[in-house]
Amino acid sequence: MKFFETSKYHTLKKSTYISLRWIAIIGQLISINVVYFYFNFKFDYIYSSLIIFFGILSNIYLILIYKKTQLSDRSALIFLLIDILQLGALIYLTGGILNPFIIFLIIPSVFASSNLSLRTNSFLVVITILIIIYLTFYSNDLPSPLNDHFHVSDYYYYSIPISLIIALVFLNYFAIIFGTESRLRKEALTQMEGVMAKEHEMLSLGGQAAAAAHSLGTPLSTIKIITLELSKQLQGNKEIMQDIELLSSQVERCNQILKRLSLNPNEEDDFIDEDLTIRDYLKEIISSFKETSNKEFIFNFDQDSNQKKITKSIEIFYGLRNFIGNANKFSLSKIFISLKSDNEFTEISIEDDGNGYPSEILSKIGEPYLRPISNNNNDSKTGLGLGIFIGKTLLEKNFAKINCQNSKTRSGAEVKIQWKNKDLSKV
Repeated sequence: MKFFETSKYHTLKKSTYISLRWIAIIGQLISINVVYFYFNFKFDYIYSSLIIFFGILSNIYLILIYKKTQLSDRSALIFLLIDILQLGALIYLTGGILNPFIIFLIIPSVFASSNLSLRTNSFLVVITILIIIYLTFYSNDLPSPLNDHFHVSDYYYYSIPISLIIALVFLNYFAIIFGTESRLRKEALTQMEGVMAKEHEMLSLGGQAAAAAHSLGTPLSTIKIITLELSKQLQGNKEIMQDIELLSSQVERCNQILKRLSLNPNEEDDFIDEDLTIRDYLKEIISSFKETSNKEFIFNFDQDSNQKKITKSIEIFYGLRNFIGNANKFSLSKIFISLKSDNEFTEISIEDDGNGYPSEILSKIGEPYLRPISNNNNDSKTGLGLGIFIGKTLLEKNFAKINCQNSKTRSGAEVKIQWKNKDLSKV
């Protein structure tokens, strides 16, 4: 099973959870002792102390007996349920819904919403709501003499549990939404880092291949010369001539392979690190797609466009390639790429003649793992938004401004990428 499939079941760090529980337990001990001994209020002190002692025992169990460093979803559910029931029992003895510390009852489920599964969180929310409802109708009085002077109308009394339940639902909803978005973005960024690491690795291999081509050129040429000499001397021996011809062809094949691996056999080894203009970037990318795509790439640029070279950046190269790759994937037959620049700005426009961005995700373009609700297209062409997310992130990191929209002049999507010329010089 892959890491991302298993890690979601172990998302709660035990040491952090134990620390939070100690803070809660110490807070409970201070509260009941100050109220009982300093203010001289009367309530079930012995039972309250026993309930807190049970919380201490459960924490000691976590420290001494539960050996795992991460709490599984099921284990976290059990201990958070203990927390809710323990706090609910403590509040039951000290005034129920009128106890101002009732607000702490919603904390465990809110905490679970951003760390545990939706099923676990939903169960804890339901349990918390049931306990709030129970405490509304059944509980001991507030510690005396508070209960002798504290009286509220029924409207105020019943508004307390209603407001708590509303707060509980809203806080959990927002925590789930933000937590899910955060996890998706983190996973997408991790994938992007993996892609960039692979690109840098391939770049390094390209440099090594170029060096290998130069280094192996001489010995392969020597072998080629020797085979030619042997073929002249052994023309009458057909069996040996077949072996010599095979050897000669394999030497030639080695030469061709090394030339392809070295990207360009006529360049020096520092070819990969050569500075390029934006026009060169686009020409390189378009050329690579033309080798595998049967679609038409139409590249327009100003003759007097910015020809200033910038340091060759894998991030810019891969970012532009992602957007052009998306246009190639979703176009019907044509991809339109234009480059415009003046003294202040350099702008790239990438359009296609496809169906454009679905209206329901247009406002969310750039977020990872997007999928249209209504999809009548081939599933192989729906995508998950990772390409745009990676391209947008990489280019924005290099000072670009990205605008994704549906083309106003054609049927497909349009991406506009703009730099200030002074920012390009910083790349």
